[in-house]
Amino acid sequence: MQHEPSTNSPEQDSQEAVTLPTRRPQGCPFDPPTELAELRERQPLTRMRYPDGHLGWLATGHSTVRAIAADTRFSSRYELMHFPFPGTEGVEIPPATVGDLTGMDQPEHTRYRRLLAGKFTVRRMRALTERVEQITAEHLDAMESQGPTVDLVQAFAHPVPALMICELLGVPEAEREAFKARAAAITAPGSTLDEQVAALTGLGEFFRDLVAAKRAHPTDDVLSDLTTSDLTDEELAGIAGFLLAAGLDTTANMIGLGTFALLTHPDQAAALRADPGLADQAVEELLRYLTITHTGLKSALEDVELDGQLIKLGESVTLSLQAANRDPARFDDPATLDIHRKATGHLAFGHGIHQCLGQQLARVEMRVAFPALLTRFPTLRLAVPPEDVPLRTDMNIYGVHRLPVTWGEE
Repeated sequence: MQHEPSTNSPEQDSQEAVTLPTRRPQGCPFDPPTELAELRERQPLTRMRYPDGHLGWLATGHSTVRAIAADTRFSSRYELMHFPFPGTEGVEIPPATVGDLTGMDQPEHTRYRRLLAGKFTVRRMRALTERVEQITAEHLDAMESQGPTVDLVQAFAHPVPALMICELLGVPEAEREAFKARAAAITAPGSTLDEQVAALTGLGEFFRDLVAAKRAHPTDDVLSDLTTSDLTDEELAGIAGFLLAAGLDTTANMIGLGTFALLTHPDQAAALRADPGLADQAVEELLRYLTITHTGLKSALEDVELDGQLIKLGESVTLSLQAANRDPARFDDPATLDIHRKATGHLAFGHGIHQCLGQQLARVEMRVAFPALLTRFPTLRLAVPPEDVPLRTDMNIYGVHRLPVTWGEE
């Protein structure tokens, strides 16, 4: 006899629903909120009350998060979702802008994804690897000249992926400094909303001009390749903006926060410095351990039964990627950073049809950056106490605003 899915009355739902835990444990900058682990242990799919009063769900277990991320009965359209973060009462999420694959469902998503997937070829990634190595070396040279104390975010973590986005999109050399300045202004600490809007507007105009230039004089880059498709100029500019948003802030913060993690786990830094061949495993483990894209959102397009619960049509589901990547049912001793671990199966790049399109480029950048940084500066260390490193606790992408480092004799 088939069992009916368990459901709660509205009164029970209201009483038992949790709110999204967001406060990380004090003194543990790399750990998710402790309440997430408690919820995961009790029930990997939990009733959750959203700030606007919506009653939805919170998924914390690895298998649960993975299943929802891969299930096309759940939508990724922004306008169908409710914000889970405190302080977002009354905030409505607008539909995805043109070219933003993250907020689209099939078939629109499929059309864009199919066009883009073929542009991230092994040949192109191999060619970009050589440029990553060159750009990394150049910035390490500049650090050495500037040092022995620098902000690693400004000197290394941000400019390396920014220049790789320039390579990917074919931004002309003469325009790269202006491009990087606008991109940095969007997430600069202390920047006002007006400054961020101005930077976004400026980037939109920049991308429209770049698309026109690529149509007239194509070069060997992704944007030029896409001008031969049926995409409009508006779609091409939108995709350029999407690639910037997806590939810059994420990788920059992985390099910054990853370096912070390695410097506060000196045994792990020493192991990678001694054996750069561990870079592949180290990158995957840092991706799992840090999970800087910590939270995802979905909305049910129909009633779905999962983990003995009934998720109803229209209910939002918050995916705690950081809780999933610390699930002891999937990873042994998950709270420990161990670069010898084979961390395959982590969800740092998402899962399903929306899995990060540029993940291979991000991996290339990190595989080069971490060993090169540690090898060039064998005495690299924090220039401030760990508790004084400013963390991006109020942003969708976790990381560090600044990472003061130094090297040489103490």
